[in-house]
Amino acid sequence: MNFKRLSRRRLLDGGVATGAALLMGGKVAAQGHDHHGMSGTLGLVARPKLPAMDQPLVEPEVRRSANGVLQTSLRCAYTYRDVGGTRLYVRSYEGGSPGPTLRMKPGETLKIRLTNDLPPNRDGAPADMSHPHQFNNTNFHFHGAHASPSGIADNVMRSMVPGEAYDIEIELPKDHTRGTYWYHPHHHGSADVQMASGMFGAIVVEGDFADVPEIANAKERLLVLTQVVHDARGMIEDFGTLFPETATRFLTVNGQRRPTITMRPGEVQRWRLLHTGYQDNLLLELEKHELHAIAYDGIQLGAVETMNKHLILPGQRADMLIQAGAPGTYELRALPYDQGHPSPVGPLARVVVAGEPMTMKLPASLPKPPLETIKDSEITGRRKLVFSATAPESDAAGHWQEFGFFIDGKKFNPHRIDHRVKLGSIEEWTIENTHTHDDHVFHIHTNPFQVTHLNGKPLATPQWRDTAVVERQGGTLTFRTRFLDYTGIYMLHCHMMNHEEMGMMQTVEVYE
Repeated sequence: MNFKRLSRRRLLDGGVATGAALLMGGKVAAQGHDHHGMSGTLGLVARPKLPAMDQPLVEPEVRRSANGVLQTSLRCAYTYRDVGGTRLYVRSYEGGSPGPTLRMKPGETLKIRLTNDLPPNRDGAPADMSHPHQFNNTNFHFHGAHASPSGIADNVMRSMVPGEAYDIEIELPKDHTRGTYWYHPHHHGSADVQMASGMFGAIVVEGDFADVPEIANAKERLLVLTQVVHDARGMIEDFGTLFPETATRFLTVNGQRRPTITMRPGEVQRWRLLHTGYQDNLLLELEKHELHAIAYDGIQLGAVETMNKHLILPGQRADMLIQAGAPGTYELRALPYDQGHPSPVGPLARVVVAGEPMTMKLPASLPKPPLETIKDSEITGRRKLVFSATAPESDAAGHWQEFGFFIDGKKFNPHRIDHRVKLGSIEEWTIENTHTHDDHVFHIHTNPFQVTHLNGKPLATPQWRDTAVVERQGGTLTFRTRFLDYTGIYMLHCHMMNHEEMGMMQTVEVYE
């Protein structure tokens, strides 16, 4: 047989050429062979390079109620997502993040068929239920809703396991507050991982400010703010991926990195800001513009609050009016903020002001807010809760399993009732944070609360919320709340989901 001799140089040159062809997605036709059916591309597929930033803002799909019912389905499954130039493989609702926006009215019913198409869990339940576990179990929480916490309603004690489908039915009362709400998983053990993956979406209870033309005529935008976190493979399969305080890679709006929002000079827009981040506060600023707040946590304000910066906590919503200034490009960004550790910073969106000016005005006044102030004479009881935490001697070197998060010195136990409250009670609660390292974020289900004092100092105007800050090193939050309409068991917890997952949650049972 006659073999043609190849020099080392010619062999290497040929290898480089072949490698280049493969990287370009072309077939190596010159070789003329397809060994054992293998593609000449060796599985490499040319994919168009997606722009990482500055694309027009895209809002989620909207699903609306009809004839008093919003009937829909949600599928939980893994999906590939291209986010800010990064390819992720994460859990999702309906293959995207955020999930669909649900729009309904007071007095209507939300009916969802939720299918859990995530794969089977690879672990069993741990001895310590406050060790994150079984990341593919899920359920559904309507954050901020005044609705039943029992049965197949807003019941976060339900366990929706992989391979099964479940019905959810949440009826809103006719007098429910109108505004911006949201949904997300709340299964203890997996909620943090699923929310950090992007499993969340907005709910709008329609009809607020319908009689205020300056608001009703403004273009409405939904801005879902979140923190993007992932491991080296673009996944979240280990709680250690989430736990470091510096885990956030970058920030997004509606699943986009620094999208572009267009406005005309003088135009007024209504922005529904929703912070779905799993862990950290965001100090927001729109360059050379003021923010005009008209509602917080889905509850209308009685007067416009104007500010240059706004601190929004995980779980909170803020409805803002924005009036565009002179033509130009401005940055919506998160500024440095110390919450015991540095909050994430960076660009959220670009606002491009251009085109013909518009003559629009901000409202001079707002209608009376929907919820009545709770008077001293109404209080039927008082309680105090203490948030605390433990950490290893060398905090920065510690593994997440060395940390502990507690309320009243106890970790969460789903079989224990921590507070029993009689239906119709009107109580004043004080939450104290003795943790020396972190601020915490208090949230309670089913009934909103009226904040009266922060750190012992009265607010000039008490503020209705469902999520609020409790500052570190002895800070306090004092609020009043009415336990109305619904009996059953529901949760209070820190909405820094790392902390909730590791034990900073309690049960409340309202009885008749």
